[in-house]
Amino acid sequence: MPGPSPGLRRALLGLWAALGLGLLGLSAVAQEPFWADLQPRVALVERGGSLWLNCSTNCPRPERGGLETSLRRNGTQRGLRWLARQLVDIREPETQPVCFFRCARRTLQARGLIRTFQRPDRVELVPLPAWQPVGENFTLSCRVPGAGPRGSLTLTLLRGTQELIRRSFAGEPPRARGAVLTATVLARREDHGANFSCRAELDLRPHGLGLFENTSAPRELRTFSLSPDPPRLAAPRLLEAGSEKPVTCALDGLFPAPEARVYLALGDQRLSPDVTLEGDALMATATATASAEQEGAKQLVCSVTLGGESRETRENLTIYSFPEPLLTLSETSVPEGKMVTVTCAAGAQALVTLEGIPAAVPGQPAQLQLNATDDDDRRGFFCAATLEVDGETLSKNRSAELRVLYAPRLDDSDCPRSWTWPEGPEQTLRCEARGNPAPSVHCVRRDGGAVLALGLLGPVTRALAGSYRCTAANVQGQAVKDVMLTVEYAPALDSVGCPERITWLEGTEASLVCVAHGVPPPSVSCVRSGEAGAVMEGLLRVAREHAGTYRCEATNARGSAAKNVIVTVEYGPSFEELSCPSNWTWVEGTGRLFPCEVDGKPEPSVQCVGSGGATEGVLLPLAPPDPSPRAPGTPGDLAPGIYVCNATNRHGSMVKTVVVSAESPPQMDESTCPSHQTWLEGAEAAALACSARGLPSPGVRCSREGVPWPERQRVSRGDAGTYSCVATNAHGTDSRMVTVGVEYRPVVAELAASPPGGVRPGGNFTLTCRAEAWPPAQISWRAPPGALNLGLSSNNSTLSVAGAMGSHGGEYECAATNAHGRHARRITVRVAGPWLWVALGSAAGGAALLAAGAGLAFYVQSTACKKGEYNVQEAESSGEAVCLNGAGGGAGGGAGAEGGPEAGDTAESPAGGEVFAIQLTST
Repeated sequence: MPGPSPGLRRALLGLWAALGLGLLGLSAVAQEPFWADLQPRVALVERGGSLWLNCSTNCPRPERGGLETSLRRNGTQRGLRWLARQLVDIREPETQPVCFFRCARRTLQARGLIRTFQRPDRVELVPLPAWQPVGENFTLSCRVPGAGPRGSLTLTLLRGTQELIRRSFAGEPPRARGAVLTATVLARREDHGANFSCRAELDLRPHGLGLFENTSAPRELRTFSLSPDPPRLAAPRLLEAGSEKPVTCALDGLFPAPEARVYLALGDQRLSPDVTLEGDALMATATATASAEQEGAKQLVCSVTLGGESRETRENLTIYSFPEPLLTLSETSVPEGKMVTVTCAAGAQALVTLEGIPAAVPGQPAQLQLNATDDDDRRGFFCAATLEVDGETLSKNRSAELRVLYAPRLDDSDCPRSWTWPEGPEQTLRCEARGNPAPSVHCVRRDGGAVLALGLLGPVTRALAGSYRCTAANVQGQAVKDVMLTVEYAPALDSVGCPERITWLEGTEASLVCVAHGVPPPSVSCVRSGEAGAVMEGLLRVAREHAGTYRCEATNARGSAAKNVIVTVEYGPSFEELSCPSNWTWVEGTGRLFPCEVDGKPEPSVQCVGSGGATEGVLLPLAPPDPSPRAPGTPGDLAPGIYVCNATNRHGSMVKTVVVSAESPPQMDESTCPSHQTWLEGAEAAALACSARGLPSPGVRCSREGVPWPERQRVSRGDAGTYSCVATNAHGTDSRMVTVGVEYRPVVAELAASPPGGVRPGGNFTLTCRAEAWPPAQISWRAPPGALNLGLSSNNSTLSVAGAMGSHGGEYECAATNAHGRHARRITVRVAGPWLWVALGSAAGGAALLAAGAGLAFYVQSTACKKGEYNVQEAESSGEAVCLNGAGGGAGGGAGAEGGPEAGDTAESPAGGEVFAIQLTST
């Protein structure tokens, strides 16, 4: 058999490939999981609301599908692999819809969960009791019907805004709806008028919804407290017909007291009380009025009601009739000596009593007869009636007055024979007489007819004192009486009876007498000021210690008066050594006057006059007792000597002898202590030439910067400076500044040449000379003979040469001179040039010799190089000689200098004063 054609083979290969791919696809389909899905899977819907559910599958070609649920449907939408359906009026607490599809002979399912919620639209708080007793429990009950799910509910019981109890119903079954919260609360006073409410919260925020809240209508609680005790009723037991009495009813322990109601009644008559409140207490006050028709026993009722409870009190009250008794006099006004009849009568049941004497039986009158006298005038008669009511005895009375006409009587009680009045305040002067009709009274002074203004308010003066006759008269007659009026007044101390100043003389007898005016006569005592209890009494021998201020006081019943009395004791003069010394030293320049104070009163006058010698008849100036800046001082020429002082006053004189001596304080001036002093160095040391005038002789001490004058053998320059010298004696000090200068001989301290390296012909050099001396030294120079063109500085301390020549070489001397001596030093200067081979004065030969020279040869000689060597080769190459040991010029500081003392001077030349020369050689 022939094989397949190429085209067929290609078709078969394609088919197998397609089958392979198909089988692979079927295998993949068979292995893919198909599912059904319901969205939303879990839903929470408000009760009565609607919801769209979407049922879908991933099956490529589902055979059929649907949505199973008991809920009402409103519309459906379909697709190949999905179904959407709207569910409406959802009321079931919980349902589980099922989404299903038929795919590849399998049923695919997806279950959902739909729950409903209901807002807490109704929150009810069970009504509270109308009144709740304080201290007892009551129940708060809150209902929230239908709200849910209950597991998301929270109920809270509130007092105002305060939470009392809060409960969450979390954990309740999902289908549970509605909730009830009950609590037992203790009623308190502060709960009265408080609003209680219930708040419901449905929290669906965990489910993606909000928080739904609602609160019940508030309910007001009224609490009360009522005392178990009955009210306190205060009322009379008896009430007279036609009268009225207050009735009170009180009760404590009420809360709230304003809510209490009071009922108050007398029998069948309801009273209208006024109610007052104070805290938890209540008091009701009413007026009970009785009439004759109500006579007999009645009941008084008080009832207090609060919170539906009442407290009541009852009391018995009796109403009665009792008219007043009748009192009559036969005549109400009779003359003295006439008979009067008094009668007392009352009702039939009353027993009367007249002036304490009862009637024989109730209902009968009582009588009294009397012969009228002046004592019976204005006599009162008393008629009493008694009546027994309900075991209690009641009484009433009447009174009447009898007037008796009689002549005046002046009794001592109403018009005393002796009157004593205080002076000053206004008084009503009274002299009253008894009598009917009332008598008139007037009082006249017996010595002059002055009349007292009786019965009028007026001031009492001393002029009213005296004896008066008082007369009382009326139509029945008259009465006469003599009286004495005394006016009392406080003591007075005047200048006549008690002068302000009293003068006594020492050694005489005297007494301190002060007479005071006053009624009654005052007693007077005088006490020295500051000495309590030391009363000055009787006659005494006057001494100086009696002088001083005394306090005199006069006292009587009307007051006191006090006065200061100054007692001065006078006495003759006397000298005391302390206040007027027998020996007095006058110090020159102090301005002091002789103090001579003399004791005596009045103050003595004092005069001191010189006796004998230079002071004869000279008055000694005295220091005033009270010195002032303007008082004259002691004259500068007061003469010492003997003076006689005489002190005199009106009580005598006294004499004393005084010896006056003169002294003076230290005094230094230019003559005794020159301000500038000069010493010479090396001289024998001596003290400063400084003394002072004064008496006694002053001591002088000198110091520099606080250091005393040193003890030295010789004067040194260190002694120069400024010294303070102080002179001292008993009357003071004086000081002076002294400047000490130390002078010394001259010394040439330095003589030097410049430049130090030497001098060549035509060169310049300078010599410097420095000298130490005081006063400053004069510098002078001595130069070699023939040295010309020398230049000197202004003070000669420097000598200068410009263009040195051979004539300038040689010895120079510097000398320093002042008033104390002379000192000199010398220095040698050599000027070296070419060696002269031809005779001096042959200029041509000299020029030829200089032209033939190949160079310069140097020869150096100095004190420093004498012990060394010269490096000629090195010097020739450099044009100068070199000192191998490094020494230079002398101590004088200048090369080519030599110094020494002047001729005749014993001082040696200094080490640096060697002579050196410089020789120049050409090469």
